Amino acid sequence: SRQAGPVPLDAADELSYCHPKVSERVFRQLKRGEFSIQDEIDLHHLRAADAEALLKQFLTLARRGHHPCVRIVHGKGLRSEGAPVLKMLVDRVLRHRGDVLAFASAPQNQGGSGAVLVLLDRG
Repeated sequence: SRQAGPVPLDAADELSYCHPKVSERVFRQLKRGEFSIQDEIDLHHLRAADAEALLKQFLTLARRGHHPCVRIVHGKGLRSEGAPVLKMLVDRVLRHRGDVLAFASAPQNQGGSGAVLVLLDRG
């Protein structure tokens, strides 16, 4: 039987989500890192509660400042006990926001599985 609830992520797991209104082509461009990154936040070494508050504030400001593509550096969680806490937190926060159109782990040259590229709704 499958357990309900979030599946724990591994440090090497890729994060990925695409809202139905985002085209496959746009999503592929995001995954390849072809969008210009207008802002970035580094959550490395923060406690989960602090990271969550900062992340939500960052996303709200990025959207308000018309920065449709941002990078979130969460690290790979290699020093976490068990699961990569910040990576799972970022995944959860992004999936629950109405203004996130798509996100994907960054290409290797932009942080790989230790960072995520996010496409925000400009609405």
